[in-house]
Amino acid sequence: MAVRQILKMGDPELYQSCEPVQEFNTSVLTGIIEDMFDTMAEHNGVGLAAPQIGIQKRIVIFGLESNPRYPDAETVPETILINPVITPVGDLQEEGWEGCLSIPGMRGLVSRYSKIKYSGLSPAGKNIAREVEGFHARVVQHECDHLDGILYPLRIRDMRNFGYEEALSQSDTDEPEI
Repeated sequence: MAVRQILKMGDPELYQSCEPVQEFNTSVLTGIIEDMFDTMAEHNGVGLAAPQIGIQKRIVIFGLESNPRYPDAETVPETILINPVITPVGDLQEEGWEGCLSIPGMRGLVSRYSKIKYSGLSPAGKNIAREVEGFHARVVQHECDHLDGILYPLRIRDMRNFGYEEALSQSDTDEPEI
């Protein structure tokens, strides 16, 4: 279909809560999802939320087989998740470096639940439910935050751990994950 423009941090549309999808198996929904995949691929992303392309609906996509931006990341199955719900499994959280297509060139150290259950619907309205951990869990939490108007810098505890990739790569920090 088409590569869409990705909204950048500061755009008010990125700070809104999205509406649930009500209709499934429609050409409109299929078109949005195709555009999301085209846009994500164009920018070497591992995930994208509908509000990042100006669609205020509860739709996220994610997946990673291999990606030059994340050469050491574990595989994440390609998923379309509509109206997602996330439930932490336990209280354990871990910090990891995140980036975002809406905040190009920057990274931040963000604490996320180590293990989660997520559920939602497929484009056909079928139930999806998984229990995941590690990078997969981090990606899902990051993308679903977009649906509630939350960008990862809002979750950074110490702003000294937020900066431009090239400046961070020159410091003693670990290699960014997302």
